[in-house]
Amino acid sequence: MEKLTTLPDLNRMANTLREDVISMLIEAGSGHTAGPLDLADIATALYFNVMNIDPKEMDNPDRDRLFVSCGHTAPIWYAVLARAGFFPVEELKTLRKLGTRLQGHMDRLTTPGVESSAASLGQGMGIGAGCAYAGWMDGKSYQTFVVLSDGEHDEGSVWEAAQFAGHYRLQHLTAIIDRNNIQIDGMTEDVMTKEPLRDRYEAFGWHVMDIDGHNIEAVIDACNEAKAIVEKPVCIIAHTIPGKGVDFMEFDYRWHGAPPGKVETNRTPSKDVQGTEALKQLRTLDGKIENMDL
Repeated sequence: MEKLTTLPDLNRMANTLREDVISMLIEAGSGHTAGPLDLADIATALYFNVMNIDPKEMDNPDRDRLFVSCGHTAPIWYAVLARAGFFPVEELKTLRKLGTRLQGHMDRLTTPGVESSAASLGQGMGIGAGCAYAGWMDGKSYQTFVVLSDGEHDEGSVWEAAQFAGHYRLQHLTAIIDRNNIQIDGMTEDVMTKEPLRDRYEAFGWHVMDIDGHNIEAVIDACNEAKAIVEKPVCIIAHTIPGKGVDFMEFDYRWHGAPPGKVETNRTPSKDVQGTEALKQLRTLDGKIENMDL
């Protein structure tokens, strides 16, 4: 799979993925918006620069693995899988429709490129830790990535797996936390305190980095640094803006589980034009990226 190596190309791809997400959600009439939009830069960095993965060789035992624990963010992962060649881009229009391979939550048995099914939160870290442990036992050097939401850190299973990974000093395991500070019921610190998140992971024996999750170069650099750390697992806390790229969606937890046309607030356009307005903003942004002097 051809990698993207220039920042303008990577930024354009991330914005294309955001447009794909909005278009999919408009077509489906249901689904999650905030998380998929804020994960676009991370998804772009992983699939188009960082990971050793090829849609033609998904049975390659030496491929890198990505386990998405927050399965409700499926639209962004479907978008990046399609753009990376795992299935036709046109299939994105079938999101959440009867008979689709693109269900509301990710399914390993139906969707090409998906490494593990994800619906109930808190499971991905355990799967990733197990995969990394198996790689160590088999003498493999593939990298295992796990993407988690900050909200799912309410689940005790996340911390059990984190403790396991730290105890066994699992090399080649990188957890990326989408630290967007929202979950379906409100702000994360109001629902259940997450901080000090960095200290908690360090206490379990992880190497921890804090980065801007919308700086693609920073995401790539952190992932490459993680590959070089072989004495312990690595946690990348990626600070992101929920709903990134659409001003009336940003920082608003009500967009966590709602598509365009389903949220009504004082700062939001009328429901019948939310999708159109979101796409307009993203396409304008794409134009700005196109003309950036980088």
